[in-house]
Amino acid sequence: MKFFKLFLYINSIVLLTSCSAKNPEREELPVISQNIFIDLDKKHREDKQAWLDEVFSRLHKRHGFIGTVAYSEHGEILYEKAFGHEDLRRKTPFTLNSSFQLASVSKMFTATAIMILKQEGKLDYEDDVRKFLPDFPYEGITIRMLLTHRSGLPRYMSLAHDEWKLKSKPLTNEAMYDLFKEHKPTTYGKPDEYFHYCNTNYAFLANIVEVVSGQPFNSFMQQFIFEPLEMNDSFVYHMNNDETVSAYISEGVPGYRYKGWRPYRQRNEYLNGVMGDKGVYSSVADMMKFDQALYNGTLVNDTILREAFVKGSPKYNRRKDNYGFGWRIRRNQDSTVYHYGWWKGFRAFYIRDMKQGKTIVMLSNREKGPGSTTLWNVINNKNYPIGKFSVLEEN
Repeated sequence: MKFFKLFLYINSIVLLTSCSAKNPEREELPVISQNIFIDLDKKHREDKQAWLDEVFSRLHKRHGFIGTVAYSEHGEILYEKAFGHEDLRRKTPFTLNSSFQLASVSKMFTATAIMILKQEGKLDYEDDVRKFLPDFPYEGITIRMLLTHRSGLPRYMSLAHDEWKLKSKPLTNEAMYDLFKEHKPTTYGKPDEYFHYCNTNYAFLANIVEVVSGQPFNSFMQQFIFEPLEMNDSFVYHMNNDETVSAYISEGVPGYRYKGWRPYRQRNEYLNGVMGDKGVYSSVADMMKFDQALYNGTLVNDTILREAFVKGSPKYNRRKDNYGFGWRIRRNQDSTVYHYGWWKGFRAFYIRDMKQGKTIVMLSNREKGPGSTTLWNVINNKNYPIGKFSVLEEN
């Protein structure tokens, strides 16, 4: 009995010791002086750049990050770098001008298009959707509700899965609209009843942009956003005139998914024909141009833009974060806005701390990679452990 008690005691000591030891799957970054986050003279700027490089180089070498990253403070790009190959077969390296599918990060561009039309006096946020889409099958839904995900609309992807019979034919925004008119699927709730994030909202915003502007959504984006900002790596992928779905998307870098641990190139599919909720391709170089334009009021004036960062569901406090016009908003940090995107082998992260003038963008064409915690700690100037990489769901 005494021997058994002694065995339990020794075993518990071993367990406690092993639990307190450093997890081999997590590694601490070197501690750095907090001065480099305050006084960006030449020395401190170099220190911070070196720290950032260590963060992302470790993510690349040890934790699977493949893609590009850029970080800026007060309009100055302090760090930008490309890691790995955009095409695994050809071994083509990434550049800072490599164009990635932004997935749901596209939503802020769609919201910007709506704000441009608002600034021109061509629509109001309180306009009923039926003002522009007369056959829209739901009553009482406004543009503002679409922008803030408070419409209650159901998922167009689920509707298309059931009702779009010929999957080899692209589903365009017009075809999506026709499906809703024909089948009128049940909504998630009443208009403006509560927040429900749904890609359908931003797909219909693209339809509205087309009706109000009189031109295809992708053309409007090119003329009024990408060209004025000289975002030469950016475009909206579309299949407006395609009779069939091509095997692969020939523009931008290819996206990769995984079978086990082995990546394979993601094929094109019919849902890629819908624009507004996704479909924007851009580079970290272009995203920094867009970010600076938001500070400078190049596309829309400050009064118009400011409303994009107002919480659309101020009374809904159960969620960790809130939503404005194309931006998620931190619940306890109103000056910090962000969005993530995951779609068919692509991952995109875009975080802006407007109070401190900080921005970080990370783009990848792999579905596996580091999560958002790394980027939040960079924004918040924290020395932190780098965790394991993860696979994120499509969004």
